[in-house]
Amino acid sequence: MKTAFINSPLGITKIEGDENGVAVISVLSEGELSIEIPTELLDAVTQLQEYFEGKRTEFTFKLNPKGTDFQQKVWQELLNIPFGKTMSYLDLSKKLGDVKAIRAVASANGKNPLWIVVPCHRVIGTDGSLTGYAGGLWRKKWLLEHENPSKQQSLF
Repeated sequence: MKTAFINSPLGITKIEGDENGVAVISVLSEGELSIEIPTELLDAVTQLQEYFEGKRTEFTFKLNPKGTDFQQKVWQELLNIPFGKTMSYLDLSKKLGDVKAIRAVASANGKNPLWIVVPCHRVIGTDGSLTGYAGGLWRKKWLLEHENPSKQQSLF
């Protein structure tokens, strides 16, 4: 597994993957930046930088996240939430075919290993509130405002 560390407005972004695709993207509060980017991660690094610069709304590099079948199903559905839009946990559960699975869906959402690219930050509470986010609610708020600046989130 190859690793790269790049700077972002939200902290150091850690990218891990190999020739089969990117398996993990996470954010760290501190860390050392990579001097050289492994070839296998160049597309991911470039596309994430373009995203933060406001020049990219979708990602096209190969993904290879590790998770259970159910987690994979949830993460796949997250990819269908359009840039600049949000969806509630309840609506996500309905799309997956089981409104009673809301807690399991929320748990799978929280275990998403591909920060930003699989847009778990676009899932909010039914009442429109920002709810738990592994990277911290301030990052979730920043990402939602970055993706839809005309709709500033007044959810705190």
